[in-house]
Amino acid sequence: MRSARDPETPRRDPAAAPTQAMELLGQRWMLRVIWELEPGPLGFLELRRRMDNCSSSMLSVRLQTLQTAGIIVKRPDKSYELTYPGVELGRALERLWVWADRWHDTIAGSGAEGSA
Repeated sequence: MRSARDPETPRRDPAAAPTQAMELLGQRWMLRVIWELEPGPLGFLELRRRMDNCSSSMLSVRLQTLQTAGIIVKRPDKSYELTYPGVELGRALERLWVWADRWHDTIAGSGAEGSA
């Protein structure tokens, strides 16, 4: 239930937070990093090995961006792992991954495949 709002308080755009999240996650390789870290921490070299064609420099940039966003953390042993918000994000994305797997043929046929 909505409560009365102070007229002095600016109205928050309800689409702002999800839009910002999608802009962050829509950057190439972001979802893949989260996917690979979901089971547990990985070092840079192992993560890079799992990331197919992602260059080391691009992976470094993506890891730094995700650290700044509070999604991952670099551990003292130099491996990377999801933070609590990152784990919650992974759980939220599970439904997207199930949906994408189910509708892969339709999505692939739309021409969206090359835009990532």
